[in-house]
Amino acid sequence: MSEVTKDKTSQLLKKRGSISSVSSPDIKMKEIYGRTKDSVSTVSYADEPSHREDAPRPAVQMENTYQLGPSKCFPVNVVNHILKDVLTNYLQEEKYEPELCRQMTKTIAEVVKARVKDLMIPRYKLVVIIYIGPLENQSLHIGSRCLWDEASDTFSSFVFRNTSLFALATVYAVYLE
Repeated sequence: MSEVTKDKTSQLLKKRGSISSVSSPDIKMKEIYGRTKDSVSTVSYADEPSHREDAPRPAVQMENTYQLGPSKCFPVNVVNHILKDVLTNYLQEEKYEPELCRQMTKTIAEVVKARVKDLMIPRYKLVVIIYIGPLENQSLHIGSRCLWDEASDTFSSFVFRNTSLFALATVYAVYLE
């Protein structure tokens, strides 16, 4: 190895730090360039998939897009049809029973959320709320409050009634910057 190559290698090692604790220049050259004086190639086994599967992957850092408004508006009418379809399919023949309705609210909320997510509307956070109660001669007032951007945030709602129960389904779509 020439003196110029040795000097460049030692400068490179000083800048990058030592790759190996072994002090032989041939081994350092082999680790840096993958060859020695005899030009023998080396193979690293760290690139095999079996070694990577066990290690957790680092979180991907996304760059800011600085997109302040949605590129595609939230389709309120389509979501209204989804709400109507899901509520009528699940509750058309049901009678009000508290335990059954408690489970039905969870099931209906998950189904609605999955169907709205299938629309692939980018950058919206979805909140699905389902109320089911007995249909008696009572009064019920339901209200909600949140911080709201009128230009990009929206909601969709549908009320269903049969002979023994009522259901109110609401999907809030909040734009995520």
